[in-house]
Amino acid sequence: MNFPEELKYTKDHEWIRMEGNVGTIGVTEHAQGELGDVVYIDFNGPAALAAGESFGTIEAVKTVAELYSPCSGNVVETNSAINDAPESVNSDPYGAGWLIKIELSDLSELEGLMDASAYKELVGH
Repeated sequence: MNFPEELKYTKDHEWIRMEGNVGTIGVTEHAQGELGDVVYIDFNGPAALAAGESFGTIEAVKTVAELYSPCSGNVVETNSAINDAPESVNSDPYGAGWLIKIELSDLSELEGLMDASAYKELVGH
């Protein structure tokens, strides 16, 4: 299982990759494996998110799960390609399977997230 070192992780199994003050958010390889085959993603959250606030749902063959923002900020982009290829969350969760990008309003919130080793421990790897 892959745990990219440059990412920060949440206990809800989202990841965030920072580029300047913009964070790209997705679900972890562990999460997509637990969900099973992803068939649909619904981005229904507000344009301005608080840390821990839902920005949508991810639907798999087995279940539907909420998606939560790791940090506070304004949504600047959603991955429109995911509508046509939701399976990219399964095949490439840290690349083509990204979900949203937000401009963080408080970079210090990143300090409350887990690094790769802490996330590995959380999921038992």
